[in-house]
Amino acid sequence: MYSGEKEKDVDAPSDPGLISFFAKLPPKSPETGTLRLFQRTSGGDEYYASYGPDAHWVAQNVFHTNTVVKYLGQGGRAGGLACVNLKPSVAQQTLRDALTTRQLRIEIYVQDPGAGKKPGPFRLDKEASPGNLQAVEDILFSNSDLLTSPIVMAVKLANAPAGASTKVKAVGIAFADSSRRELGVADFVDNDLFSNLESLVIQLSVREAVIPTGTNSGTSDRDIDLNKLKGVLERCGIVITERKASEFMAKNVADNLSRLLDPAAIPNASSSSADASLVIPQLALPNAPSALSALLSYLALVADSDNHEQFKIRTHDLDQYMRLDASALKALSLVDTTSGTSRKNDTLFGLLNKCKTAQGARLLGIWLKQPLTNLHEIKRRQELVQLFVEAMGGRRIVQDEYLKFMPDMHRLSKRFQKGLANLENVVRVYQMILKLPGLIQELTNIIDDNDEFAELVEDQYLKPLKEAEANLSKCSEMVEQTIDLEELDRHNYVIKPEYDVELKKLADKMAEIRDGLDEEHAKVGDEINMELDKKLHLENNQTYGYCFRLTKNDAKSKKKSYIELGTNKSGVFFVTSTLKGLAEEYKTNSQAYARAQAGLVKQVVGIAATYTPVLEGLNDVIAHLDVILSFAHVASNAPTAYTKPKVFEKGKGNVKLLEARHPCLEVQDDIIFMANDIEMEKGISEFQIITGPNMGGKSTYIRQTGVIALMAQVGSFVPCAEAELPIFDSILCRVGAGDSQLKGVSTFMAEMLETATILRSATSDSLVIIDELGRGTSTYDGFGLAWAISEHIATELHSFCLFATHFHELTALDQQISHVKNLHVVAHVSNEDEGTERKISLLYKVEPGVSDQSFGIHVAELAHFPENVIKLAKRKAVELEDFGKENKETNFDDETTKEGVRIMEEILKAWVSNQDGDEDVVMDDADDDDGDSYEAQLKQLKDVIQQHSAAIQNNAWLQDVVMNLQ
Repeated sequence: MYSGEKEKDVDAPSDPGLISFFAKLPPKSPETGTLRLFQRTSGGDEYYASYGPDAHWVAQNVFHTNTVVKYLGQGGRAGGLACVNLKPSVAQQTLRDALTTRQLRIEIYVQDPGAGKKPGPFRLDKEASPGNLQAVEDILFSNSDLLTSPIVMAVKLANAPAGASTKVKAVGIAFADSSRRELGVADFVDNDLFSNLESLVIQLSVREAVIPTGTNSGTSDRDIDLNKLKGVLERCGIVITERKASEFMAKNVADNLSRLLDPAAIPNASSSSADASLVIPQLALPNAPSALSALLSYLALVADSDNHEQFKIRTHDLDQYMRLDASALKALSLVDTTSGTSRKNDTLFGLLNKCKTAQGARLLGIWLKQPLTNLHEIKRRQELVQLFVEAMGGRRIVQDEYLKFMPDMHRLSKRFQKGLANLENVVRVYQMILKLPGLIQELTNIIDDNDEFAELVEDQYLKPLKEAEANLSKCSEMVEQTIDLEELDRHNYVIKPEYDVELKKLADKMAEIRDGLDEEHAKVGDEINMELDKKLHLENNQTYGYCFRLTKNDAKSKKKSYIELGTNKSGVFFVTSTLKGLAEEYKTNSQAYARAQAGLVKQVVGIAATYTPVLEGLNDVIAHLDVILSFAHVASNAPTAYTKPKVFEKGKGNVKLLEARHPCLEVQDDIIFMANDIEMEKGISEFQIITGPNMGGKSTYIRQTGVIALMAQVGSFVPCAEAELPIFDSILCRVGAGDSQLKGVSTFMAEMLETATILRSATSDSLVIIDELGRGTSTYDGFGLAWAISEHIATELHSFCLFATHFHELTALDQQISHVKNLHVVAHVSNEDEGTERKISLLYKVEPGVSDQSFGIHVAELAHFPENVIKLAKRKAVELEDFGKENKETNFDDETTKEGVRIMEEILKAWVSNQDGDEDVVMDDADDDDGDSYEAQLKQLKDVIQQHSAAIQNNAWLQDVVMNLQ
């Protein structure tokens, strides 16, 4: 309900205008991707309401109870229109969560005032989607920071280039970040699985995609491609918006783009050429302009004059960054993919985010999804991290005394650009400017103590900070001349009266009136013999203006000539005729002062707005510094300090990680992490198969390799004692596939789709991580696929690959391919002595070789399965192994087999002769219910086998037979 407050009139049993209007709306609900709220007023109070399916959704997901649901019409019974009301603060949080976490579109309806007492009709006032927050950003995010920029993109599919395979597709992309006023394009060739598009979606953190609608038939080549595209976007959690195909035409895009772009961002903007593509090079791309046209139409950017000459445009190059797919995003735990329910250190972003600013946190999120492939840039970041790891004291000072007080200048700049800024925003800029000299000096002190990186710090931070300080000095002077800084302690943001003659006159007059108010206060106190401020209070009441207040008991002594205004629990309010005149005069002068100040405030804010380009540039410098300091903080404060990795050019290095650890796991409570060495060498051990028990650490081992590789290319230190890595062009993962019944995708199909992406996208410079491939189908089919995929990667792609599996037969691949190596997770199983059970101890160490068994039933015992289930599992496992052995092909030559048969005959004859020598005992034991006869005979057989052990060891066929008998 409305937080326990009295229900509004609209919740009375009927609201026919609303019910009629709602019934005519096209059906939409949160389940179909759209949340509708109605902004209402009652008794002067503003609130929000949800109706129908939206009301039930709000009840369940916001209030977590159905008791808040009321009904309109039908006498207020359940047959009417469901309704739930929300306070404005609750509505804002609900809408914010719907857009950012739940990926819903939102619609906000309002009611026009109408004429007289009759309210007007309802109308759609605001629309927003996860990628387009323009209409609601200032409402929903005014008191909170946007940690991720909402990116929306448009996709144009075209025919493959001439001579290319029919499986190759030409793709044009346009994307927009409205909060940063930035446009971007990309044009590339992709395979029929759209692997490159998936990488771009991950790199840009796209929230919404605009695609053309399909044909009515649904069977054309275009429809098939669009369905595949939708599958990729859905796998990445992207909201899909379909628009008419006619909007993907580039006929007006040049004119629209010319209006939006800042002339300073257009090369050769002064060219007199009529061909806009010569001025804006992005328009010369084959397919991106069509996508850009649809995007501009969808966002309606040109219609808003505030956007004119404010945007920048860039071309995004996929090859600048490591490529990641949606599976890698999940497998490497880069960001929270569980709707915000994970703990802070469960993700790499949460672990590394020790940033002090909102802009720093945003940049960290971008860096994690855009690992560098440029060795020079990687080393620049590493050297900066190294500097601040070593300068621990200076790092803490910069973080706690400077960055902590830096505002989100991107948000401030946008408020200035939109004309929404106020004096408080100007003061925030001023306070930031005051911090710059100290920040510059502290960075200078740090490089004075370590001049090895002086040139780098000067270029990256000091030079742009000094330029910003110089450019903002005039802004600082303007604030000091115009704003009354002494009033800031009382949280008052006002213009100095001395700044303007008229303002000064009004201020003096108000001061004179306040003196008169004080005199009247003293006079009345003497008249009724009440102590000032303790008994008789003079206050500026929100309802009555300036007035006196006494408690109810003390009010009995006041004179009848005083004018009583009202009474409530805090006391009795009254005025004298003199005070009433002074109060009215003060109110008149205050309003005049406010009007005079408003014009000056507008001037001050307008002057401050001219500094937004400087603030935007400074914002980028502060964000970069914040992320580097965060890396240094994490590297220094980890349970075991991180190390600086050695990174080599593509194809020129091997993987060598000594005492490697998983950064997120090692910081979890109650975990003692076992470090492992990871070494992979091209042509020798580039493909590694890891076997071992469940819960033994196989998945952690292979995933931490990917996480460490990504951290190294982001520029961070890594959780190792020593690390050497090549630059990877991509990290491709296939781990833990799950089904999606709503999308008609089974576990096995999801697994195969991810694997197909790997086979199409991986190169010799890729890192491939595969965990338990083939579990979604039968054992034989799964093994066959696992073998074929492994062999293809090892022989055709030559990627660095870590392959964890329970198919022990797969380990035979090392006999065929020299650079395939087997590793296993060590587990200790105690001997089954008399009266004790065999127990498994997981050691979490990875060593060369093959695991000798699966341990699956042992793990089930650790999970406390019922004893009868464990016994049945063991029996069935033995039966299955025997079935496999019966069908197993052997490769022993005839001579070895004949010799083995001869020795086996000797063993059996010796055993039988022992049985004949003790026939009475055997016959007696045959009737023994305790089974002692079987145990005695088995012991005799083992003794005979032991006597012939030397002969058995010299015959491979016989060794195999004896092993199967055991």
